[in-house]
Amino acid sequence: QEVVSEESEEESNGVNLMEFSDEILLHILSYVPCTDLVLNVRRTCRKLATLCLDKSLTHTVLLQKDYKVNKDKVKQLMRDIGKEIYQLNMAGCYWLPSSTIDHVTRCKNLVKLNLSGCHVTSLRLSKMLSTLQHLRSLAIDVNPGFDASQLSSECKATLSRVSELKQTLYTPSYGVVPCCTSLEKLLLYFEILDRSREGFMLSGQLMVGESNVPHYQNLRIFYARLAPGYVNQEVVRLYLAVLSDRTPENLHAFLISAPGSFAETGATKNLLDSMARNVRLDALQLPKAWINGSGLLQHLKFNNPFYFSFSRCTLSGGHLIQRVINGGKDLKSLTSLNLSGCVHCLAPESLFRKAEDDIDSSILESLVVSCCNLRHLNLSAAHHHSSESIGNHLCQLLSRLKHLLSLALPVCSITDVGASVEKPPTTPNLVPQTFGRKVRIGIQTYPRNLGDQTNQKIESSVFWALMGSLRFLETLEIIGSSFSSAMPRNEPAIRNSLPPCVRAQSVGDSEVAAISQLTYLQSLTLAQLPNILTGSGLVNIGLQCQHLRALSLANLGMMGKVVYMSALMDMLKHCKCLRDLRLEQPYFCAGAQFFQALSHCSSLQRLCIVSRSGTLQSDAVMSFMASCLEVIMCHMFMGESLTVCKNLQQSIVRSFQAERPALNVVIFPLLHEDLTEVIRDVPMRHLDEITLFKSRVAEEPPNLWW
Repeated sequence: QEVVSEESEEESNGVNLMEFSDEILLHILSYVPCTDLVLNVRRTCRKLATLCLDKSLTHTVLLQKDYKVNKDKVKQLMRDIGKEIYQLNMAGCYWLPSSTIDHVTRCKNLVKLNLSGCHVTSLRLSKMLSTLQHLRSLAIDVNPGFDASQLSSECKATLSRVSELKQTLYTPSYGVVPCCTSLEKLLLYFEILDRSREGFMLSGQLMVGESNVPHYQNLRIFYARLAPGYVNQEVVRLYLAVLSDRTPENLHAFLISAPGSFAETGATKNLLDSMARNVRLDALQLPKAWINGSGLLQHLKFNNPFYFSFSRCTLSGGHLIQRVINGGKDLKSLTSLNLSGCVHCLAPESLFRKAEDDIDSSILESLVVSCCNLRHLNLSAAHHHSSESIGNHLCQLLSRLKHLLSLALPVCSITDVGASVEKPPTTPNLVPQTFGRKVRIGIQTYPRNLGDQTNQKIESSVFWALMGSLRFLETLEIIGSSFSSAMPRNEPAIRNSLPPCVRAQSVGDSEVAAISQLTYLQSLTLAQLPNILTGSGLVNIGLQCQHLRALSLANLGMMGKVVYMSALMDMLKHCKCLRDLRLEQPYFCAGAQFFQALSHCSSLQRLCIVSRSGTLQSDAVMSFMASCLEVIMCHMFMGESLTVCKNLQQSIVRSFQAERPALNVVIFPLLHEDLTEVIRDVPMRHLDEITLFKSRVAEEPPNLWW
């Protein structure tokens, strides 16, 4: 009777979900995690039971960010639909025990499998791959203790048919590469530390003596990303040695991302010379030492390039136009361009130029005209100062790129030329020396809407116009050209930061408010904006950018006080879709008011706070964790004592680990000498995506891996 009454009520309201067509229902169900579909939704009624097992929903199973999944759910999922799964992504499921991998053997028809970040031993990998005869794409980690000799002949037979391999190395090894004789795409991530946990120095020469070598004859895409450290450089050279002997004829993408100095050797020079003679590339990224001062780009041939990265190179704008863009010819195929740290890329030459000199707008104009279909552009970590020429401001030229989805700019590049030469405003915390009403000293008040910001013609600024023209932008990074995070990789915390660029002194609240025009914005990074007085623009972003999922704020306003705290708390009350929040600010007070405001972010999953001399309230953190049920990562590197940090971390783990299997908590003093040892235990997914600060626009070619 209750069911009948409910149905009649639905009919009277004119809404009944089950009356929708199967196509519409399948589209709706595609947004539901597969574990929920199979284990819960399909048990509600017969129609949904049939639809939830439709091939369009079971063909590809994505568990990589399903933080609620556990071993039992995976086991049941594989039992129910294992034979229907052709693509399985379990990347970053660090919380699942290694025995979970045993259940993947039920997926007999698997074609693509991603186990990056999962605990897999040599023996388990061998047992699993022996049953997956249709596998063509594989992603795994190679950890200390990996032994290729433990791989069975059946496993090696499967690997011989794999054409796509992504391998993350935590120890010097070839991994399974020598077994993959049909490789067409090879992605290598080198995360090997220079020292073991016991303090012993590691050597990349451990691989010498292995009987097998990589087979690259069919290779089309080679990608290598190196973490800092000399061992990673030693190991990647061994992988490249085979390439230098014989360059694959079908190679069309060659990418090596290496921080710091990675010197060119005779073998690598032979490799590049061979590439210049024999292949035509569609994607290119090389270490800066391999490009700087060489005529390599003049000899390399390109077909229909879609990705270029010249990050941190001394490439001048003249060379960029002449050698890469062929004198300004049509390059509509290029969709992603990374010029981060390329300080002279918008100047005709670099020989006698200072990094702070004005850019040549004609070079940028040629770039914009030739590469009119750019979707991802990174110009950060450089001083790109526009001249006073009317209509030639960097922001005005970039506004022509209507297809942009992600953009990274230095703070000094977005300021109006006239505003940059004006005297910066006085510090707002000083008490005015006047008679009359007393001035209350405390949390700064701020205008609640744009109309309250008097004496600022923000809508006439070039940056406001740029934001208005890029309405479909999803990712935006505005980063100070001299900004460096207080928590770099594999090094002690940085105690002092460089001052912001003089041209950036006028960038503040009005520019932040202009970002609120980006209705579809999903990820926002703001770092080293010196003229933030109240943070009022953040409130506008919270109100207007309702799709915002990731927010990173670092060193806004003056360094001695968090002047935007009140506005930030007001902003967070509107961020219902926010999943990732990273805050880096000295003297940040993570107290009850802040966590109460943060509790409004009902979708929040990951929180990272980095604050030199910052403080926290343990009770407020515990209350926040109890109220925000989706939070699975809490990283805080503050100024509190080691005892306070350890006690709070243990309390969070003890209280919430059982119900949140993916919970990862790290609370530690920022300036403690053992910080690097703590960082190495953080799951790579969190470390790479949020904990460590970096520019992520055009960091890799789009759709490099699924």
